Amino acid sequence: MTTTNPPPLQPPSQENKERWSYQWKELHDEVILTGLCTGCAGCVIACPHDVIGYTHKPGAYVPFHLEEALGPDDCIHGQKGCTSCTRACPRFRMWEPEADDHLFGRQRLPEEISGIYSDILLARASDDYVYEKGQDGGLVSAILIWCLENDIIDGALTSGVDQLPDGEPGWKASPMVATTREEVLQGAGSRYTYSANPLAYKKARERKLNRLALVGMSCQTSIAPVMWHRKVGKVGRAIKLNIGLLCSKTFDDSLYDELFKIKYGLDSENIAKTNIKGVFQIWTKDGDYHEVNLKECHDWTREGCLTCPDFAAEHADISTGGIGKLTDWTLTVVRTELGKAVIDAMTDEGVIKTRPGSDDPGAIALMHKLSVVSRRRWPEWAESSVAVGAPKRKT
Repeated sequence: MTTTNPPPLQPPSQENKERWSYQWKELHDEVILTGLCTGCAGCVIACPHDVIGYTHKPGAYVPFHLEEALGPDDCIHGQKGCTSCTRACPRFRMWEPEADDHLFGRQRLPEEISGIYSDILLARASDDYVYEKGQDGGLVSAILIWCLENDIIDGALTSGVDQLPDGEPGWKASPMVATTREEVLQGAGSRYTYSANPLAYKKARERKLNRLALVGMSCQTSIAPVMWHRKVGKVGRAIKLNIGLLCSKTFDDSLYDELFKIKYGLDSENIAKTNIKGVFQIWTKDGDYHEVNLKECHDWTREGCLTCPDFAAEHADISTGGIGKLTDWTLTVVRTELGKAVIDAMTDEGVIKTRPGSDDPGAIALMHKLSVVSRRRWPEWAESSVAVGAPKRKT
């Protein structure tokens, strides 16, 4: 009697791996109809067939299917195997752990409620003009200008403002590509309305720009690592630097006309600067200053923000925000090796000034507190990993 040894165990072949087969129908049913969609436009720029539309106006900011004859959830390309839209979506299925694994090689721990990071600093631009033109110290503008001038990027996906009939800048934000110092400063400042900055990718592609920085809300800065992890294609690879803005919510554009203008007589064409520090602060071009209680603004909160769990832009290379008592410094969360390299080089060259984050412990505590608030928004029926570490609401 002879015996035969069993063959050695082999690692599972690529053919045995579960194939990613999720297409527009799953995205429409699981993300858009359920309210998880933030309007980031990742699916729009990733679609190779240009059949996903997007309306950048009040009451919209949600992708939709352009092939009307097939219905809102039926994509003929998806039926044939195209999965680009679900691969690009930073709210579809296991988006958070996948982005964590791509960026950091691990998933965040329960105590890392504001995401994974290596350092927290306070930073501001050294250039007085950039400092004055920017928001809370002008750090983001300084980063983009330095990266452009040092040929690290050849363009930035950011937001600009419309032009008024008299040639002065208006207040309505829209996606734009910045390739010069002047264009960066044109879009400087915060407006607290939504601009789907990834939409500017198509303009960048037309100009043959392929080394891009993305400046965006937390939902937008999760796009690139999710795309990379799910191998969506060349779209994600073009985003070389990810700058995230700390964000608890954004408002519909109609806030300016329906509340500020009608109730307070503040014409958007006369607004020079806004900020949120416990209240909605408004400076006008004639030198006046006004405050509006944030509770009055809640009715204009974008629907896409109501379930967003990410206050701290956890998947950016550098996350920034003007919170805390030192209002002329930007709270700066350094997350990746690339983010650290950029901040260190700019500090060494004197382009930015930095201080330890511990100089404003209240700002760090507030970031963690607001991160908890945002995590609690995430629905219990959705992917459970996103809510890890967030204490349940008291009943």
